[in-house]
Amino acid sequence: MQSSAAPATRRLSVEWKSSLARAIGVSGVSGDKGPGAIQRMVSSHRNVGAPEFFRVALAQVNPTVGDIQGNAALIRAARASAAADGAQLVVFPELVLVGYPPEDLVLRPSLLSAVEAALDGLAADTADGGPALLATAPMRDGGAVFNAVFLLAEGKIQAVRTKHELPNYGVFDEKRVFAAGALPAPIEFQGLKLGVPICEDVWFPAVAAALTGAGADILIVPNGSPFELGKVGQRLTLACDRARETCLPLVYLNQVGGQDELVFDGGSFVVDSTGTLTAALPGWQEAVVMVDFRRGGNGLAPVPCTAFPDTNITSRTTTPFANGSTDPSDADLAEIYAAMTLGLRDYVRKNRFPGVVLGMSGGIDSALSAAVAVDALGAANVHLVRLPSRFTSAASQDDAAECAAHLGVELMTLPIADSVTALETTLAPLFAGREPDTTEENLQARARGILLMALSNKFGWMVLTTGNKSEMSVGYATLYGDMCGGYSVLKDVYKTTVFALSSWRNRARPAGALGPEGLIIPEAIILKPPTAELRPNQTDQDSLPPYDMLDGILLGLIEREEPAQAIADAGFPIAMVKRVQHMLYMAEYKRRQAPPGVKISRRNLSRDRRFPITNAFRDR
Repeated sequence: MQSSAAPATRRLSVEWKSSLARAIGVSGVSGDKGPGAIQRMVSSHRNVGAPEFFRVALAQVNPTVGDIQGNAALIRAARASAAADGAQLVVFPELVLVGYPPEDLVLRPSLLSAVEAALDGLAADTADGGPALLATAPMRDGGAVFNAVFLLAEGKIQAVRTKHELPNYGVFDEKRVFAAGALPAPIEFQGLKLGVPICEDVWFPAVAAALTGAGADILIVPNGSPFELGKVGQRLTLACDRARETCLPLVYLNQVGGQDELVFDGGSFVVDSTGTLTAALPGWQEAVVMVDFRRGGNGLAPVPCTAFPDTNITSRTTTPFANGSTDPSDADLAEIYAAMTLGLRDYVRKNRFPGVVLGMSGGIDSALSAAVAVDALGAANVHLVRLPSRFTSAASQDDAAECAAHLGVELMTLPIADSVTALETTLAPLFAGREPDTTEENLQARARGILLMALSNKFGWMVLTTGNKSEMSVGYATLYGDMCGGYSVLKDVYKTTVFALSSWRNRARPAGALGPEGLIIPEAIILKPPTAELRPNQTDQDSLPPYDMLDGILLGLIEREEPAQAIADAGFPIAMVKRVQHMLYMAEYKRRQAPPGVKISRRNLSRDRRFPITNAFRDR
């Protein structure tokens, strides 16, 4: 089977390239002319009797990375909806056919062959006289892979353009897997010239300028732009700048949904040639929305769309953590909570877990994690477990029970005292003569991890970890203990924000949340001093600075990459700053082994911030 499958794959690739070459008037796609020749060609697809209005469907969809058949079904469903509403063109987010970001998956020849076959099928669909598609997918040519957009119309691939600017910072690694295309030319369609800069292309004036110079009538921008606080405002400002510079209307189409640590918030929009917002799609949900453009002597002008008022987007253009404060606004909290909810929902759904399980300590981190899980998945798919030790207070057990009751989730109880005693007894001969320390404390955390993982193995539930960004930054977590699990919704959320989110959720039920309204996290949990309860009378502040101070220092060290002295000059004791900095560096090995978690900030503790584990540098 293996020996016969390889030639078939090669034949498909050659046939697909030949049909693509014929469609855009280029022979020898992978020969001497290469991708630059493809890039420069413009199809002859025109409609001389063009109607007064040009109707575009914006398909803000939620693809799954690698699910080519499922993503093709999303495209077909959006096209059917758009056809019923009279659209002439349906536009999709970046790399919709494979999902974004596909990472090294796009280097697999078998995936690229599947993409080519799916594009042929989608192109054939357009022979029915319905709307054309601007579909996005990887394209291989001449030994390279390009991030591309395809015009599919009248049963054929009419044109292809490739991404020119490849992001290679933060969470992006596109230069690793994609080749950069030439500056794009517009695509001719029904008497119009469509400029289609892909995502990063629009962040640079040169690409938009090249399209304008070649006669583009409109800029249509497919995006895979991940969420982070404050980014909605950046996108809108950027789009308005490009529109005013080029005197062209601009469509900014973003995907929605979770992909590993990234979450995409949608929030697509349209601005006219003056940079005025004329249409805005909702954040955090899929939508297929029709946008009309009037053809006139002064070019295309978008007709204002009232389906989603512009307040939907302007309410999301917040400035997070203003003036260096760690106190987010209610608007920030709503965004953070939406990101955590969608990120968890899609991670569980797309990886086909039947539900999640987490330990309920009676503390605020587990309570907020449970609330997010119920809002994302529904109470029936969330399983809560108390794991009391001999140090767990009755108040903590009561708080855990009350929170579970508010959420409508049954609470299991698995005491760990006997398990810990058995481990201590086993180790006693080797530990004789040594005083108890964090070793014995960690035995408790690891006993809990063993039990939670056993439930995961037996029932298929994913273990949801509950550590927050403050704790993970300084290593206040136990490997193979409370760090056991498959996902963490609080991984990029500072402790002070955890408190703020808990209070906010008690007074606000987000749209689409599956959990109840009203108070769900008991006030006692929010008000009591945080503690791991691994020894008598323990609090987090025995080992850490107060969280308001710790988070202020971490904001400087992580988000702003400031030297220790600059943070001290802002009002923090220099000794404390250097201590926190040392803890931050020393915990790198733990973070490398931590589960993924939703990206919220500009610099999460994973792909945004890549430090060596072995690292002798310190600010002096």
